[in-house]
Amino acid sequence: MGKQEILLETGTNEFEMLEFYINEITPDNEEPEKNCFGVNVAKVVEVIESPNLENKDYAVNPCSLGAIPLRGHVLPVIDLSIWLGIEREKHEYENIIVTQFSNSIQGFLVSGVVEIHRLTWKDLIPPGKFIRHLNTKSIVGMVNINDRFVQLIDLEHIVSDLNMEIADELLSETTDTSKIYKALIADDSPSIRNLLESYFASSNFDAKIVDNGEEAYQYLMNLKEQAKSENRKIKEYLDIVISDIEMPMLDGLSLTKRIKEDHDLKKLPVILYSSIITDALRHKGESVGGDFQVTKPDLNKMAGIASGLIEEYSRKAV
Repeated sequence: MGKQEILLETGTNEFEMLEFYINEITPDNEEPEKNCFGVNVAKVVEVIESPNLENKDYAVNPCSLGAIPLRGHVLPVIDLSIWLGIEREKHEYENIIVTQFSNSIQGFLVSGVVEIHRLTWKDLIPPGKFIRHLNTKSIVGMVNINDRFVQLIDLEHIVSDLNMEIADELLSETTDTSKIYKALIADDSPSIRNLLESYFASSNFDAKIVDNGEEAYQYLMNLKEQAKSENRKIKEYLDIVISDIEMPMLDGLSLTKRIKEDHDLKKLPVILYSSIITDALRHKGESVGGDFQVTKPDLNKMAGIASGLIEEYSRKAV
């Protein structure tokens, strides 16, 4: 099954989720329990049939199933059930979800896929006590679909944890600047937040980092009220907004649209970033007023881009 191209209106806070499942072995060999999960379609390239891969005894990580050829590429495959702590019931017909992050492809073995759902980020319920024994670091939240809870997984977080070379590369460069800039950064991935916090701290940025677009917007509203009460400009409190595009509660495109439609906030430069910036996604970012768009492999250049935008805005204001 190839990835479906479903057009979404910009700024509607919608996303598409591919629902899949992992069958879990139950005591006394009863019917397997179907664990329902979802992944943002924006990160999915395609779904293929699994060639009946087996875990490698010599693998560095027990999740690794090795690699398979895929149209001229080498596709590393992760057993998602092992990562999540689920004892999967193996079956002859299983699927591999092929994803792309940071210019590299990665496969995830699952029991099967269901369908694509169109949702809004406000449909997402924060993960909580309903999640039992699973590796919850990669669970973004849950959605209720026909009285069935589907857990949304951040597959990029898993890749980041299994391949820390990406993080090392992103932290390898620093920005030389004598100025202290104030930035607001929004990202729902804990691993990316930690990465950006370390990187910006080493680049002379005073960064406020939040979990999603809704938190970022509320922070901006509070700053706006403070500036009004103190008879000061918003630029005296904040220099730039940097946001992931795909986030729960309020996505980066909707956040940018709100900023650029606000009389006081629209003078703040906004940088948007995602794993992949396609032509369609770049057009969406531009249509809501995004000033610059970056792919995650270029996050090591973010501080330089941010400081350049801040200086450009300052020159225009003179």
